[in-house]
Amino acid sequence: MAKKILFWLLVLLIGFLLGGLTYYKLDERFKTRERTVQYTPPRLSEKVVDKSKAFAEIVEAVSPSVVNISTKKTISRERRSMFNDPFFDFFNPYHEFPKQWKEQSLGSGVIISEDGYIITNNHVVEQAEEITVTLYDRRTFKGKVVGADPKTDLALVKIRERGLPTIPWGDSEKLKVGEFVLAIGNPFGLSHTVTMGIVSAVGRANVGIADYEDFIQTDAAINPGNSGGPLVDIKGELVGINTAIFSRSGGYQGVGFAVPSNMVRLVMEQLRRGGKVIRGWLGVTIQDLTPELAGKFGLKKAAGALVSDVFNGSPAEKAGIQRGDVIVEYAGKKIKNVSVLRNLVAQSTVGSEVDLTVLRNREKKVMRVVIAELPKEFSETPSAPPDEKFEVKALAGITVTELTRAIAKQLGINQSERGVVVVDVEFGSPAHEAGIKKGDVIQEIDREKVQGIDDWERIVSEIKADETVVMFINRTGKRFYVALKP
Repeated sequence: MAKKILFWLLVLLIGFLLGGLTYYKLDERFKTRERTVQYTPPRLSEKVVDKSKAFAEIVEAVSPSVVNISTKKTISRERRSMFNDPFFDFFNPYHEFPKQWKEQSLGSGVIISEDGYIITNNHVVEQAEEITVTLYDRRTFKGKVVGADPKTDLALVKIRERGLPTIPWGDSEKLKVGEFVLAIGNPFGLSHTVTMGIVSAVGRANVGIADYEDFIQTDAAINPGNSGGPLVDIKGELVGINTAIFSRSGGYQGVGFAVPSNMVRLVMEQLRRGGKVIRGWLGVTIQDLTPELAGKFGLKKAAGALVSDVFNGSPAEKAGIQRGDVIVEYAGKKIKNVSVLRNLVAQSTVGSEVDLTVLRNREKKVMRVVIAELPKEFSETPSAPPDEKFEVKALAGITVTELTRAIAKQLGINQSERGVVVVDVEFGSPAHEAGIKKGDVIQEIDREKVQGIDDWERIVSEIKADETVVMFINRTGKRFYVALKP
C-alpha cells in the first residue's frame, strides 16, 4: 500500500515538472514572436519625398534674408488741466496715469540688396522713433527709413551692413491661382515662422487697405507680426510682401493679402532713388461698369473703365478723351476694372507716350496720351521725416525745486534731509529712461552733495554734453545710486 502511494506521488511530481517545463517553453516562444514583430513604415512615393525636401530647401535658402523689425513710438493722451501741475504730484507722486508712453510693435522685412536695403510695410515703421532690425543670425542693427509710400503701404529701411543675404525677385504677373506659396515672418514675435498655402486669388482690389491695391490673396497663415515678410513661390522667389489679413477675431482665418512683387519692385526703386514715389496721371474720373451700363455702351461684358469726367488741361483732355468713353486697353493690356487702369497709370513713367483704346459710340478708337505727374493735390507727402539733430545732456528733462520741511513730510522722509525734489521728468529723457520719478530727492551728483537749488544749478552747469552722471537718490527713505547716460 505504501509503495502504491509513493508511486502515484512520483507520477504527480513528474507530471507537474513536465507541465511547468512545457508552459515555460511555450511562453518563451510567444514572447520571442512578440519581440520580432516590428513596425513597418508605409511606402512613400518618391515624388512626395522630393516635394517635402524641396520645401525644406526653399525655407533654408530664403530664411536668412528675412528680418525681424522692432519699433518704438511715443503715444500721448490728454489729461485734465488740474493734473498737469507738477506740484499736484506731491500728494500722490507714484500712482498717476502717464501723459505719454512708448508703444512697441513687431513686424518683418526682407533684405533686397546686400548693402542693407530692406523692404517692409509702411504701417510697421510709420511714426517710429526707434527701429531695430534683427537678422537671422541674431545680430541687431539700428534701422533708418529711406522712404515710405502710404498709398501702397510699403517702406524702405536701411541698415549699415554689407554682404547680406538677399532674396531673388519673382514675376508676380505669372503667378497663378492654386500655386503653392510660403509665408515667412515673425507672427506674435515668434521668429522665422514658416507657413504654407496656395494662391487663393490675384488682382484683389477694393479691400480698403491701401489706395493702390492689386493684392495676392492666400490662405497661408498670416498673423500680427507677419506684416512686411515675404511671400515666396516654389522656386524660392519673392512674389509678394505680406500686408494684411481679413479677420473677425484679429487672428488668422484663412484670408491674407500680399502686395505683388512687381508693384513692390517699382515702388522700392523709386524710394531708393529719391525717397518718394512719383506716379503717372491721366486726368480722368473713372468708374466700374455694371452689366446694365456695359449693355448701354455697347459692351458684351462688364469689363473696362467708364470715363465719368475729364480734368481741364489734363493729358486725357489733350489726347481727346471724352466723358462717356470706355477705356478697354492701356498700353496693349486689357482693362478689367478701374483698379487695373489706376495701377497701370500710376506705374507709368512720367513723360512716356501710351496708346489707349477706348470705345465711343460702339466704335473703338486708339489715342496716344503723354503721361503727366500726379499733381500734389491728389497725392500725399512721403512719410520719411527729416533728421533732427540736437544735443542731449544727461540731466536734460528734469525739473527740480528746493526740498522744504513741508514737502519732506508729504514725501514721508525725515524733515532734516537736504537736497532737491524732482517735480517733473520729461518723457523719453535720460532721466525718464533711468527710472527717475517725481518725488525723488536728489542728494548727490557725482559724489558732490546737493544741499539745495544753488548747489544743483552750479553742478549741472559744469556737466558736459557727453558725460555720464551718477546721482544719489532718496525715495521715501530708500537710498540708491542711479547712472544717467547722455
